Amino acid sequence: MSLPALLLRRDVTKDAELLVLRHENAVLRRHVPRLRYKPADRPWFAALSHLIPRRHEAQVFPMTPATLLAWHRKLVAKKWDYSQRRRPGRPPTGPAVKALVLRVAAENPGWGHRRIHSELTRLGHKMAASTVWNIPQPGR
Repeated sequence: MSLPALLLRRDVTKDAELLVLRHENAVLRRHVPRLRYKPADRPWFAALSHLIPRRHEAQVFPMTPATLLAWHRKLVAKKWDYSQRRRPGRPPTGPAVKALVLRVAAENPGWGHRRIHSELTRLGHKMAASTVWNIPQPGR
């Protein structure tokens, strides 16, 4: 709601408000040695940094362009970090497949793991024979 009001104001009023805000920033910088900005504040500073000329950037912004670039690097690194999604080794066998192997083994006690594997592959389940072997059988 404040953006349309800001656009409709006279230039003298805007300039006076900017001078007041700049003075307030100068006073706050003297009292607080280092400010910590929340992640929600950072996109605002990044978007507004394109609108300020370089020669006035040091007077207006509380951070350097290098800080803005560092925030962007961290954001991109966090966005495209797949380390939590990658797990070494094979994916775990699903509970439905385990239940099916146990059911086939219970109904056919004379079958070994290779026979159970071949019957399940005929049904369309892709798995290795060692997967069937590694599922613990209750009777063994």
